[in-house]
Amino acid sequence: QVQLVESGGGLVQAGGSLRLSCAASGSIFNIGAMGWYRQAPGKQRELVARITSAGSTNYADSVKGRFTISRDNGKSTAYLQMNSLKPEDTAVYYCNIDGWTIMTGHSDYWGQGTQVTVSS
Repeated sequence: QVQLVESGGGLVQAGGSLRLSCAASGSIFNIGAMGWYRQAPGKQRELVARITSAGSTNYADSVKGRFTISRDNGKSTAYLQMNSLKPEDTAVYYCNIDGWTIMTGHSDYWGQGTQVTVSS
């Protein structure tokens, strides 16, 4: 079994900051890319940020310069530092990783989602 535990979401005023964490545990023994997605009310889920095992990053245009994705391979954890938050950042944020287990080989895994609400 694989678990992705997300934390750090909450309510914040516009201009504030939050830091999301996603910790992987269980039978996974190798992790490739890690990323954060979000889904706002009435909208499709979209990629926010992604980081490869080598540390290369990609960001949605809407968050460039404000959000930073990072990872701690020793802790099997991904982070999303969100600064200068805007009301349009309000969404459920989902952690995603591609990883390997002995039973299933290479597969995608998703966290349960954490709510981020930015008030004006």
